[in-house]
Amino acid sequence: MELHFTENHSHALIVLALGVALAVAGGAVIAFSSPAIAFAAVIAAIAGAVVLSNIEYGLYAVIAVAVLLPFGALPLNIGFNPTFLDLALLALFGMWLVRGALRQGGEFIATPLGLPIFVFLVLAVFSFIAGLAYAPITQDVLRHFAEVLISIALFFVVVNVVRTREQLGRFVAALIVAGAVSATIGIVLYFIPQNLSIQILSALRVFKYPSGAGVLRFINDDPSNPMRAVSTSIDPNVLGGLMILVTTLAVPQIFADQPLLPRPLVIAMVAAMGVCMVLTFSRGAMLGLGLALVVIATVRYRPIIALLILGVAVFALLPFTQDYVGHFLDAFAGSDLATQMRLGEYKDALTLISRYPIFGVGFGGAPDIDTYLGVSSVYLLMAEEMGLVGVSAFLITLGVFFYRVAQEWFAGLARDKFLAPIALGTAGAVLGAMIGGLTDHYFFNLAFPHSVALFWLYAGLGMVAVRLGTQTNADSA
Repeated sequence: MELHFTENHSHALIVLALGVALAVAGGAVIAFSSPAIAFAAVIAAIAGAVVLSNIEYGLYAVIAVAVLLPFGALPLNIGFNPTFLDLALLALFGMWLVRGALRQGGEFIATPLGLPIFVFLVLAVFSFIAGLAYAPITQDVLRHFAEVLISIALFFVVVNVVRTREQLGRFVAALIVAGAVSATIGIVLYFIPQNLSIQILSALRVFKYPSGAGVLRFINDDPSNPMRAVSTSIDPNVLGGLMILVTTLAVPQIFADQPLLPRPLVIAMVAAMGVCMVLTFSRGAMLGLGLALVVIATVRYRPIIALLILGVAVFALLPFTQDYVGHFLDAFAGSDLATQMRLGEYKDALTLISRYPIFGVGFGGAPDIDTYLGVSSVYLLMAEEMGLVGVSAFLITLGVFFYRVAQEWFAGLARDKFLAPIALGTAGAVLGAMIGGLTDHYFFNLAFPHSVALFWLYAGLGMVAVRLGTQTNADSA
């Protein structure tokens, strides 16, 4: 008798296999280790089974972890502590590959960005291998490099999983809601008593987060200066980068004819994101967000300009915002310690790049005793590690992204009431991240794979909007 396996059957087999593996592994852990660890493993396995039951759940898990618990790791050392992001990405990629093997995922979609991204990944691997001649690779560097590669490759999963308008809308809404939750956490932790904030954030140490008074951050790391919001992102600049992405994605929904969420709720969430961004005191992120919103307003939603002008006027005049205004102006004057340190980093980075301009020095370390690997700029850091060839590949890839969005926009995407605000939001977020990347490094840094994953997730969602717009235009022709 011939057997026919449906997608539901394959899911059931996967869950059954996980159950058997869990029973064996759980018994072994209880026998040779700790029941507490076994209990944690059971919870993790149940969550994994849920994720593997539907590939959309896997992508939701990646979004939730990358936004709300980006540095969380299992309290289980296997030579290293696997992060929740590692597990979510592995589950998502595993499910995607299983679906492909069973021919359940549909035809593979590369999009016009497929080849440039593949070339960029190949160049990264080449620079990594070539860099072995300059510095030895540690286990941590190798693991983090693999995480970054997987985070970039997330683009291919997104454009192949998100195939309908309904799916696109759900994932964009999930990003906005998760971003609003993160912003709210940041605001609450900022305004409650500092001792209570320390206590709450230190409770995350079970997930390998830092603990103690150092979890709170201040301008120039001086407690006498204003505090900076961190939420669960540890670093205020990283939180600022997240706010670029989620705020830029959410703002067009305020003016959309068909918003993904109730308009009053979107307004409240955008307000929370804006307040959180201000409280990070991240000047590069604020600049990236502001310029991205100006571009969106220029293209479609003019009232954004009025809101930006009003916001600038309020901050320039209110007494309790003067610290923020002064901190922002200090950056342009180059008079504060943080700016001076950045300028020193840029000078040192240019020295290293001038010595190894083509393919960089890889990801392990600088080969010369008078130089070091690391700088607060995505582009300079990329040039250090992958050379000018790598930076060029990155910029060409994003140039193709913006070209395709603009091309489809004028071809009819602008008239699509559902897709237009999503396309503007994702493209604006990528642009804002690129602007923020001039003075920060988290969107291409081995220490922040979640930021890398979010960046390419947005690029993937933008290309999904473009593809769906192309299909709509073809159907109506």
